[in-house]
Amino acid sequence: MTPPSPTHPLPTAEEVAIARESGRALSTFLQTRAEIQQIEIFDDKGAPHQVHVPVSALRLLVDVLTEIGEGNAVSIIPTHAELTTQDAADVLNVSRPFLVQLLERGEIPFHKIGTHRRVRYQDVIAYKERIDAERSKALDALTEQAQALKMGYE
Repeated sequence: MTPPSPTHPLPTAEEVAIARESGRALSTFLQTRAEIQQIEIFDDKGAPHQVHVPVSALRLLVDVLTEIGEGNAVSIIPTHAELTTQDAADVLNVSRPFLVQLLERGEIPFHKIGTHRRVRYQDVIAYKERIDAERSKALDALTEQAQALKMGYE
């Protein structure tokens, strides 16, 4: 796995603890039927400011806080974003040359800007989901075979 870049450092122990606490506190408000929540934020002088947040954004914030609470660095990428081949390889946790092979075989759509390949984030995720499903099927088949052969996995 590629280590986080300097622009996405791992959270400190203090940030992890705060993220855990904040994520738990905010998650209680996700059960609401309201589409918008109101949050109070304080500026550097201690003055409160009301902020209206869509519940969908609040869910995303809770997901981010959960990841940070587990000690992970977090990046947010819009689904319509275009990635370089290195960025796409990082998402799939593969080498860039391997990703280029996938692109050239047509397994992931791409287009070129000049001589540089660009890959849509949603296409990379679709490929990942497809491969994960195939791996899960293969694992299920191996499990069935091991059970049929009475290999001690009952």
